[in-house]
Amino acid sequence: MKHLSTLLIILFLSLPGIFAQNTTQVKWYSFEEAVELAKKNPKKIFIDVYTDWCGWCKKMDQETFSNPVIASYLNEHFYPVKLNSETKDTIHFEGHRFVNEGQARRSAHQLSISLLQGKMSYPSVVYMSENFQLITVVPGYMNASAIEPVLKFISENHYQRISYDDFQKSFTSSISSQ
Repeated sequence: MKHLSTLLIILFLSLPGIFAQNTTQVKWYSFEEAVELAKKNPKKIFIDVYTDWCGWCKKMDQETFSNPVIASYLNEHFYPVKLNSETKDTIHFEGHRFVNEGQARRSAHQLSISLLQGKMSYPSVVYMSENFQLITVVPGYMNASAIEPVLKFISENHYQRISYDDFQKSFTSSISSQ
């Protein structure tokens, strides 16, 4: 009987851990916040360009950005930004004022047009260097397994030395080992 009560106590104490959900979340910044942070403590900027009506954008939020490996990696190696391509906010960057001049319901903001180089596709991820230079734009939905090597390729500066195809040949995922 003593062993049974000890076992029940151990089981009871472990229940919160069994039912605990992933608490690692991406710490999203506004574009202007990320730029200011990068000026003080340089890191690359990861910009998720989305719209409220985009189904694939929502799927990426629910499945990709909620993955604990991806969330932790983004928080550690980037300043992650959520940029609604249809925002009506005025955004200041490098002496320029970016606005959404469109009158249509789904008009794009000048900053998202500039970052995506006019190729408006949602979701799209923009990668910027520590000194605010465009590294690349990756359009389209990516699940956690697909985005992980891109994050490491960019954050670890492999893009400066080798092709993405060569990088992938030696890439080992942290996601599949969970």
